[in-house]
Amino acid sequence: MTSTTSRTLASHPDLTITLEESGSGRPVLVLHGGGGPATVTGIAEHVAGTGRALLPTHPGWNGTARPAWLTDVATLADLYLELLKDEGLSDVALIGSSVGGWLAAEMAARDTAGLTGALVVVDGVGITVPDEPIRDFFALDARGVAEYSYHDAERFYIDPAGLTEAQVAARIANMTTLRVYAGDPYMHDPALAGRLAAITVPTLVLWGEADRIATPGYGRAFAAAIPGARFEIVERAGHLPQLEQPEATFAAIDEFLAGL
Repeated sequence: MTSTTSRTLASHPDLTITLEESGSGRPVLVLHGGGGPATVTGIAEHVAGTGRALLPTHPGWNGTARPAWLTDVATLADLYLELLKDEGLSDVALIGSSVGGWLAAEMAARDTAGLTGALVVVDGVGITVPDEPIRDFFALDARGVAEYSYHDAERFYIDPAGLTEAQVAARIANMTTLRVYAGDPYMHDPALAGRLAAITVPTLVLWGEADRIATPGYGRAFAAAIPGARFEIVERAGHLPQLEQPEATFAAIDEFLAGL
């Protein structure tokens, strides 16, 4: 197994970013969604087998500090582009899940310095699509989260009664942070769809066929907004195909990156 190191980077005087790093070769920035880094650890571990996986914890998640001025995905995208530049990286492959997919797309759209070289959006959000509304995640109870997020809801349902007080508090804190970044307007930026047309790097949009948070129809519209983007379905998977169908998800990512 590839060893992992953790660093704390001083991005701004009042902001530090925790970054886990493993593997060597082409850099791959793996960006998590509302569920936190654990939802994409498998992706990072997989790509570390052939590249240099970089997995940041977004400020405000898992007990990390978030300065009061950092309140939206677009600003976070700019911060991560600064991080890539400061680290001397270029041609970075971006892989983002859920809100992380939105973040990765923002980075690719805003990059004018050749810092990014490829984009993989896994069940991302960030735009509005007529007749394909994003499910109100904040209104769901634990059973609803499982039902709408997963193909196999019973397998991934987590009974809140079985969680410790610390685990409950951590989940509440993460959801509070998610509301700050993406609660108003809900899970989108009205200007993002227009910016997606500026993306020039090769793009794969990967979607779980059973996603009921953001449906495959939403995913197709997301892909259609990015010039030349490829859209692929992962069968028997919902909003987090990397957890339900890791082999199929990783195979699609591998094939895409190998073809660049």
